[in-house]
Amino acid sequence: MSVLLFAIESPTIIILVVAAIFLLFGGSKLPQLAKALGQSKKAFKEGLDTADHDDRSARSKLDSVDDETLFEEARRRAQQIKADETRKIER
Repeated sequence: MSVLLFAIESPTIIILVVAAIFLLFGGSKLPQLAKALGQSKKAFKEGLDTADHDDRSARSKLDSVDDETLFEEARRRAQQIKADETRKIER
Protein backbone atom coordinates (compact mmCIF):
# COMPACT_ATOMS: atom_id res chain seq x y z
CA MET A 1 0.00 0.00 0.00
CA SER A 2 2.79 2.43 0.86
CA VAL A 3 4.41 1.70 -2.53
CA LEU A 4 1.19 2.76 -4.28
CA LEU A 5 1.03 6.01 -2.30
CA PHE A 6 4.68 6.71 -3.12
CA ALA A 7 4.03 6.14 -6.83
CA ILE A 8 1.07 8.54 -6.82
CA GLU A 9 3.11 11.25 -5.11
CA SER A 10 5.91 10.92 -7.64
CA PRO A 11 6.32 14.13 -9.69
CA THR A 12 6.69 12.13 -12.89
CA ILE A 13 3.33 10.41 -12.41
CA ILE A 14 1.63 13.71 -11.62
CA ILE A 15 3.06 15.29 -14.78
CA LEU A 16 1.93 12.31 -16.87
CA VAL A 17 -1.60 12.45 -15.44
CA VAL A 18 -1.87 16.19 -16.10
CA ALA A 19 -0.60 15.69 -19.65
CA ALA A 20 -3.12 12.89 -20.26
CA ILE A 21 -5.96 15.09 -18.98
CA PHE A 22 -4.78 17.93 -21.20
CA LEU A 23 -4.73 15.63 -24.23
CA LEU A 24 -8.15 14.15 -23.46
CA PHE A 25 -10.02 17.37 -22.81
CA GLY A 26 -7.98 19.95 -24.67
CA GLY A 27 -6.93 23.39 -23.51
CA SER A 28 -10.33 25.01 -24.03
CA LYS A 29 -12.26 22.47 -21.92
CA LEU A 30 -9.96 22.46 -18.89
CA PRO A 31 -11.24 25.75 -17.38
CA GLN A 32 -14.83 24.54 -17.77
CA LEU A 33 -13.91 21.22 -16.15
CA ALA A 34 -12.16 22.96 -13.25
CA LYS A 35 -15.14 25.29 -12.76
CA ALA A 36 -17.58 22.35 -12.73
CA LEU A 37 -15.42 20.48 -10.21
CA GLY A 38 -15.24 23.56 -7.98
CA GLN A 39 -19.01 24.06 -8.09
CA SER A 40 -19.59 20.39 -7.31
CA LYS A 41 -17.23 20.56 -4.34
CA LYS A 42 -18.96 23.70 -3.04
CA ALA A 43 -22.44 22.15 -3.41
CA PHE A 44 -21.26 18.98 -1.63
CA LYS A 45 -19.88 20.98 1.31
CA GLU A 46 -23.10 23.03 1.55
CA GLY A 47 -25.11 19.81 1.59
CA LEU A 48 -22.97 18.40 4.38
CA ASP A 49 -23.35 21.61 6.40
CA THR A 50 -27.13 21.60 5.91
CA ALA A 51 -27.40 17.96 6.94
CA ASP A 52 -25.25 18.60 10.01
CA HIS A 53 -27.38 21.61 10.98
CA ASP A 54 -30.62 19.63 10.52
CA ASP A 55 -29.22 16.80 12.63
CA ARG A 56 -28.28 19.19 15.43
CA SER A 57 -31.69 20.86 15.47
CA ALA A 58 -33.46 17.49 15.56
CA ARG A 59 -31.31 16.39 18.48
CA SER A 60 -31.99 19.59 20.41
CA LYS A 61 -35.75 19.09 19.99
CA LEU A 62 -35.49 15.55 21.34
CA ASP A 63 -33.26 16.62 24.21
CA SER A 64 -35.91 19.03 25.46
CA VAL A 65 -38.50 16.22 25.90
CA ASP A 66 -38.31 14.20 29.11
CA ASP A 67 -38.63 10.41 29.25
CA GLU A 68 -42.02 10.36 30.95
CA THR A 69 -43.57 12.44 28.17
CA LEU A 70 -42.14 10.05 25.58
CA PHE A 71 -43.51 7.02 27.47
CA GLU A 72 -46.95 8.61 27.72
CA GLU A 73 -46.99 9.31 23.99
CA ALA A 74 -45.91 5.73 23.24
CA ARG A 75 -48.71 4.36 25.46
CA ARG A 76 -51.27 6.63 23.79
CA ARG A 77 -50.18 5.55 20.32
CA ALA A 78 -50.20 1.86 21.31
CA GLN A 79 -53.77 2.21 22.63
CA GLN A 80 -54.81 3.97 19.41
CA ILE A 81 -53.34 1.20 17.27
CA LYS A 82 -55.03 -1.45 19.39
CA ALA A 83 -58.38 0.37 19.10
CA ASP A 84 -57.98 0.65 15.31
CA GLU A 85 -57.21 -3.08 15.04
CA THR A 86 -60.26 -3.91 17.16
CA ARG A 87 -62.49 -1.82 14.88
CA LYS A 88 -61.11 -3.61 11.80
CA ILE A 89 -61.84 -7.02 13.33
CA GLU A 90 -65.42 -6.00 14.25
CA ARG A 91 -66.21 -4.98 10.69
